[in-house]
Parts: sequence; structure tokens; C-alpha cells
Amino acid sequence: MAGMEQEMLRFFLFDMVLPLLLVAVAAYLCGCFNGAVIVSKYILRDDIRTHGSGNAGLTNFFRTFGGPLTFVVILTDVLKAVVAVWVGVLTVQYWGGGTIWAQEEIAFEIVKYWSGLFCLLGHMFPCMFGFRGGKGILSGGTVAFLLDWRLALLAWGGFLLLTLLTRYVSLGSIYAAASFPVGTWLFVSHDRMIMLLALIITALILWKHRANFMRLIHGKESKLTFHKKKEGV
Repeated sequence: MAGMEQEMLRFFLFDMVLPLLLVAVAAYLCGCFNGAVIVSKYILRDDIRTHGSGNAGLTNFFRTFGGPLTFVVILTDVLKAVVAVWVGVLTVQYWGGGTIWAQEEIAFEIVKYWSGLFCLLGHMFPCMFGFRGGKGILSGGTVAFLLDWRLALLAWGGFLLLTLLTRYVSLGSIYAAASFPVGTWLFVSHDRMIMLLALIITALILWKHRANFMRLIHGKESKLTFHKKKEGV
């Protein structure tokens, strides 16, 4: 009986918990490579977090610096999400042929959401940059594409439409975040764990946009413009 309990404990720790912990750490570290901070701090020598809204995200970078380096920021934040999810899937795929992660198809979907969540945590709270990061829309949108193109279309379509019509990037971002669990339910899975992870991701992004939400309510939110405000850069 004791041997069976030990085997069950080993299975739980080694086959269930350890893979998730490894994926969480890898995805978080991927997320820490914040494109806006890296480009502004180490290439432009002018930390984006000292300008504008202080947010280390694409919108604030574009408003502050503009120029072709904006595409480097985009590429960095897209690639890190791709790598985070890819590492997560490969980890559970090759962890062991006899484990639940290699046998259950739904497990791969769960791991994608799990990887996406920790990638966003790394983006928002990067340990290498004083835990001051961005708000997760670009990386989160990339994760949506990796999950299901219809989910991505629902999120990105509404984001682009609202942003173009109102010129409020934050309004489009809030919609995209809110649509994420809806799209998950419609196009990915009704699994409780997946829905829980989708809701946590949404809650994180909405929480990071809480100041934007209040500025929208009071009519003080800045609109998107297509020229850089910072002179001499």
C-alpha cells in the first residue's frame, strides 16, 4: 500500500507538476524580453518607461520614438510569445510517452494557455527590468493566433475596428481582452481549466488597463497619432 502511495506521489510530482513548473519558468523568462524596453534602453539609450504613459509597450514606444525600430519591438514581442508556446508544447510532448501530457489532446491546449499566461506575466512584470513591463496586448494577440485563427480574428478584428474608428488603442485593447474568453468558449474548448486560464489572462490585461479605462470614462485618454512627439530622436 505504501509503495502504491509513493508511486502515485511520484506520478503527481514528476509527471504532472514538474512539467508545468518548467513550462511556467521558461514562458515567463521568454516574456521578460520586453521589446520596448530592450530597444529604447540598449539601442536608443533612452528608457521608454521615462516617457509618456511610462508603459513599456508598443503604443507608448510608437508615440515617443516612432521610426523603423517600432518594427523591432513588434518582432520581439511576437517572437517571444511564439517561442514560449512552442517550448511549452515541446516540453509536454517529449516529457514522456506514458504521461498524461503526451496522451491527452486537450492537454496540449491547456499547456498553450498556461504558456501564454506566464509569457504575459513575464511581459508585464519582467524580473530583469525591475518588474515594470507592458500591458500584454501584442504578445497576447500572438498567443491568440497560436490557439485558433478564429479566436484571433474575433480579438484582432474588433481591436483594429475600434482603434481605427475611435483612435483609442486602449479601447480596442480592452475589447480584445474581453473577447478572449468568449472566443475560447466558441472556438477552442469548453474545458474548465482552459476557461479558467482564459479568464485569468483577460483579468490580467484588463487590470493593466485600469488607468486607461478611467481616462476613457473621463474623456482624458490620448488618441493614436501617426507622428512621433519626441523631437531629435
